[in-house]
Amino acid sequence: MSMPFTIREATTHDGDAMLALMPRLADFEIPERRDPRHLWQDDQALLRRWLSGERDASLVQVAENDDDLLGFSLTSLRPEPLSHAPAAHLEAIAVAKNAEGLGVATALLAACEENARAHGAQFMTLHVFAGNTRARSLYERCGYEGELLRYIKSLD
Repeated sequence: MSMPFTIREATTHDGDAMLALMPRLADFEIPERRDPRHLWQDDQALLRRWLSGERDASLVQVAENDDDLLGFSLTSLRPEPLSHAPAAHLEAIAVAKNAEGLGVATALLAACEENARAHGAQFMTLHVFAGNTRARSLYERCGYEGELLRYIKSLD
């Protein structure tokens, strides 16, 4: 099944629909010790700041079909942590359940990269949970490579 959609810059009118998609960021097999809200609450706060007008270093794009918001991406412009080269960091990319498998995430990611490049970024970074195999597959298909591993141990 295919569904035509377009990618465009987000506006404040998209706010409620984007915020409603935030829980999709935790829609995979998350570690037992994690509260799903912890996976998206910082992204939600960043998006709320953008919606309130703090837009200096954030790029937000949406995918839509007619009047339906199918997904969004939230990217921050910031130096690459190790080289300090101009870069962008993909904070969040979320797609509505009914739009899975239609290429929405791939198109949003390509648009993020193009937008970041236009703002002078030389690199795009992102974080992804090891268990989020769907997202990892997308990133690898799009040319992203794993670079750092983060380990955690409960001290309780």
